[in-house]
Amino acid sequence: MIDYDAEARAYDASRGGEPRARAAAEAVERLLPPQARTVLDVACGTGIVTALLRRPGRAVLGVDRSPGMLRLAGQRLPGAVLRGDATRLPVRAGSVDAVVLVWSLHLLPDAAPVLAEARRVLRPGGVLVTTVDKNDASFTEPGDLAEATRPWRRRHAPQVTDRLDRVTAQAAALGLRPAGATTFPGHGQGRSPRAWRTQIERGRIGWCADPATAGAALRALAALPDQDAPRPDPRYRLAAFRA
Repeated sequence: MIDYDAEARAYDASRGGEPRARAAAEAVERLLPPQARTVLDVACGTGIVTALLRRPGRAVLGVDRSPGMLRLAGQRLPGAVLRGDATRLPVRAGSVDAVVLVWSLHLLPDAAPVLAEARRVLRPGGVLVTTVDKNDASFTEPGDLAEATRPWRRRHAPQVTDRLDRVTAQAAALGLRPAGATTFPGHGQGRSPRAWRTQIERGRIGWCADPATAGAALRALAALPDQDAPRPDPRYRLAAFRA
């Protein structure tokens, strides 16, 4: 598991920085209803995306459980960040027009409690916007990385907590219906085979959680040509659900 307190200062630069944040915020904006006046960004991290969601007449609040992340978020959003867990939000029921969850559901053993908490704080007609299918974001285009990793990603698929069909079913059980979808690029985040191998060796890749799978994936990636050539940037997916 990533130590977000330890990684806070280097987090943005290692994940696409401002260009990726702007792309993410623009995509979220496409799915927010024009009348949204209160937006809650759950697991807001450093607030790099959260701050870009501010508009005249709109209140934006960031929540995260990492003190290291919140220190940075507080610099971007003075007085508008709270420490809290996504399963126990420090927000009244039915008090916000939109909940945003970017790059968080894939980290959870079960997304259902977080979705339920998001539903609790949404007003009637409110919208939940979340990233989905993050494990496949780097493999939406055909290529050698997609082919080399396909067996292990396919085997891991039943365990993926942010898979669109699973999130849609869990949302439906809470009375949340689909309300749109979009994608955005992860600028500068296309990894080379060698970079993927480094992430696997550090235990950062969900579909390589067990040693046997990790070893096989490492061998397959090591056999690819152009070990240091970055492949295409990932394409992240956002889905919206309306209360």
